[in-house]
Amino acid sequence: MLAHDLIPLLRESHEVAAFDLDLDITVRRDVSEAVRRIAPDRVINCAAYTQVDKAEEEREKAFLVNGLGVQNLALACAEGGIPLCQVSTDYVFDGEKETPYTPFDNTNPISVYGESKLAGERYAEWILSRFYIIRTSWLYGKGGKNFVETIRRIARERPEIRVVDDQRGSPTSTVSLSRAIKSLIETNAYGIHHFTDRTDGGISWFDFAGEIVRVSGLPARVLPIKTEEYPLPARRPKYSVLDLSLFPAAAGFEPVDWKAALRDYLAT
Repeated sequence: MLAHDLIPLLRESHEVAAFDLDLDITVRRDVSEAVRRIAPDRVINCAAYTQVDKAEEEREKAFLVNGLGVQNLALACAEGGIPLCQVSTDYVFDGEKETPYTPFDNTNPISVYGESKLAGERYAEWILSRFYIIRTSWLYGKGGKNFVETIRRIARERPEIRVVDDQRGSPTSTVSLSRAIKSLIETNAYGIHHFTDRTDGGISWFDFAGEIVRVSGLPARVLPIKTEEYPLPARRPKYSVLDLSLFPAAAGFEPVDWKAALRDYLAT
């Protein structure tokens, strides 16, 4: 989903070698051979196990992709002296904080998915001296399953939608994240970064769903519910807003308002 927008954007000003299922990042030899053959200036990892609830029963698979897969990429990059850009998540935090999380806050994931993504971060940090870790949240975009399309589908099928109102975070368009990644990797601002679309303190899934339905012109009513009314296998952080204040200075790119990003997405 991210690569769908990132690759065309990068190709506007860079030569890009892109892999789909023809390269399995969990196979170390294949990753090493690919990186050695291409000898890129940067490696960006858009591969991930993203099924948050299924990860609770597929722990080994989640860690294989999100943890050891990143280790393989980091080892290959270390061999060639190449910086790695690793995309991570707000789910590395437990959600107990009441103000936006900075890149310097302690991590404490409460789901297998969050643990596996943190493992990927750790491998990048342990193995490489030059890396970009960019944490994002609530990602949606073309070419993959996402919350926006799920809400639109349900809103066409039902008169009412019940959506959790006690989990707060920030949506992020893949177009926005792609632009942020491009700006970041064109700098030497290595380290951990936070980027989402701007919500000025966060919104709930209920708020997000309501705006999706409204902008789409759909008649369904959106009703708020509590997390315990919609139990899922994986725990979610109740508050996972990311602090964006350092990103413009680091990457020279300003986050856009989440409503503007959503309108642009729905208009395409």
